Amino acid sequence: MLTGKQKRYLRSLAHHLTPIFQVGKGGMNEQIIKHIEEAIEVRELIKISVLNNCAEDPKVIGQELAEGSGSELVQVIGKTIVLYKESRDHKTIELPQ
Repeated sequence: MLTGKQKRYLRSLAHHLTPIFQVGKGGMNEQIIKHIEEAIEVRELIKISVLNNCAEDPKVIGQELAEGSGSELVQVIGKTIVLYKESRDHKTIELPQ
């Protein structure tokens, strides 16, 4: 579980990121979770945007994506979700203690 300090740090890093996935009216599916798992292993920190045509609440989607991909939900702002997972092979982010 991430501490408040760690989440703040990750939010500051995520600020400059561009969303690499979009969740649309089809909502969540296995394929999107698989892609997120692969991307997060390489990048550790990713942003996902929820499109306007998606009926689900971005907070719910964020929680489901985090659980499905085994990552931590850093934040949900509006329709943007930020996820973090420490990488096994590509670790670049050093979290504050």
